Amino acid sequence: MRPNGRHTAGVSQLSALRVWAVGLLLLSAVAISPTTARAAPSQAQVATTHVYLLRGVLNIFSLGLDTIGARLQAQGIPVTVANFVSWSSLADEAATAYKAGRLKTIVLVGHSSGATALPDMIAKLNRLGVPVKLAIGLDSVFKTKLSTGAERYINIYIGDGPGEPVKRADGFRGKLDNVDVRGTGVGHISIDKNEAIQRRVIAEIDAAIMRSRAPAAVPIAEPGAPRQARSAAATAPARN
Repeated sequence: MRPNGRHTAGVSQLSALRVWAVGLLLLSAVAISPTTARAAPSQAQVATTHVYLLRGVLNIFSLGLDTIGARLQAQGIPVTVANFVSWSSLADEAATAYKAGRLKTIVLVGHSSGATALPDMIAKLNRLGVPVKLAIGLDSVFKTKLSTGAERYINIYIGDGPGEPVKRADGFRGKLDNVDVRGTGVGHISIDKNEAIQRRVIAEIDAAIMRSRAPAAVPIAEPGAPRQARSAAATAPARN
């Protein structure tokens, strides 16, 4: 009996669909493979980490730090959000936990006057024998100098606004990055609420926690001019 032409065509189409389906499953498996997933801090690492977020004046203009804090907490990272005037008591609290072995990684983030207070908090922690893994300032409003060390300090500021680059004082040890975001549409009031900047802050914190397994080391800072940020790095509304 001669094969039916329609039957032959149907079998060919079914075979082609099966090949396509198998290929799609293989591509899906590659897409969700653990080897392609972004690394995240382990539970052991986050359990011995604490992030202190310092708001600025009046405690009402830095609410983007609350959003950052909530996102970190969703990752299991302990956080404290407070006004910048609490920096000294928070340093005492962190030092007590560090010396008791409950903390290994301390991260500081501040906006506006909260960013201005970061060098003082770092200096006090250092005097108490406590290292700071990472500090991130968002548009510090006064001239700020680092006289002691954090392993890394990132100052994100608006060069044509109220923000200031952070300077190195004599004896400063650590890595300092001044990142100028002028021309990106970010304002002093909106910088902490900008989605792209929030993502960068969280990514830097995650990376610092991932590095916490390595022996603590404070590299010697290299001199250099403030860097201009890419215009795509922030997409916040116009300055307030």
